[in-house]
Amino acid sequence: MSQTYKKLVGVLLCLALLFQVASPAVAAVLPAVASGTVVHSNSKAKIDASNVKDGYIMVAYTAKTQKRIKVRVTGPDKSVYTYDLNNTGKYEAFPLSAGEGKYKVGVYENTSGNKYALAYSSDITVMLTNDFAPFLRPNQYVNFTENSAVVKQAAVLVKDKKNDLEKITAVYNYVIKELTYDKEKAKTVRSGYIPDVDKVLASKKGICFDYASLMAAMLRSQGIPTKLVIGYAGNVYHAWIHTYIPEKGWIEGVIFFDGTTWKLMDPTYASSSKQSKTIMEFIGNGSNYSSKYIY
Repeated sequence: MSQTYKKLVGVLLCLALLFQVASPAVAAVLPAVASGTVVHSNSKAKIDASNVKDGYIMVAYTAKTQKRIKVRVTGPDKSVYTYDLNNTGKYEAFPLSAGEGKYKVGVYENTSGNKYALAYSSDITVMLTNDFAPFLRPNQYVNFTENSAVVKQAAVLVKDKKNDLEKITAVYNYVIKELTYDKEKAKTVRSGYIPDVDKVLASKKGICFDYASLMAAMLRSQGIPTKLVIGYAGNVYHAWIHTYIPEKGWIEGVIFFDGTTWKLMDPTYASSSKQSKTIMEFIGNGSNYSSKYIY
């Protein structure tokens, strides 16, 4: 046996062992990064627009301060999204949910009480790789990395699934069966709360925002476009998700076909109600839901 042949056999055996140990494979997670190639800035703030084609910007407040900082993103549709931003100088990712066009991004610093002053602003023109781009990567509200526990759990759940709809259903069923609604947290949660999806997964409980963020993170990590939606369910402020599958396109708030109708994809209500007939009828009626913000 030649040395070249022996080396080839050795490489093949190593590859076989690698794939065996690595199963189930984790899908390639698309990151949100500040690449530094296109940066708008002054002495107080930076807006990294290097990857706007991928549906997000990175923002950092670089001046030293103990004050609260906010980011305001106004889209081409005139929708206004306001976020809290850390004051440590670290970048955070924010989605360009309104699609292509001209955005205005402003960074504001607290002056007193609820008053804020503009620290920096810039206009950014966005051309997207595709319409799914803003809903495939992590951002402040759907925050995960390739090392997140939710990403690893999602890989286990979808291991043997044949298509995106089966993957979505597997993740949905896991969330509504494993998580319980945290009524105490719902009573005490404060404005500006941001879900930590790994902590939610570990505790197996949360509020509607946690449910939606967790499921969005799991599905995005599998390359399935997912919108985290905040709005009203009836007259209750609520969070849920929308997903995309190639066979149907964007499915505005539904999860599966039961032979008669598509069911609305609202993991919180389905979980907390134990999928009662009354609540499933409410969930299945899209007119009960009114979207306000999409992340």
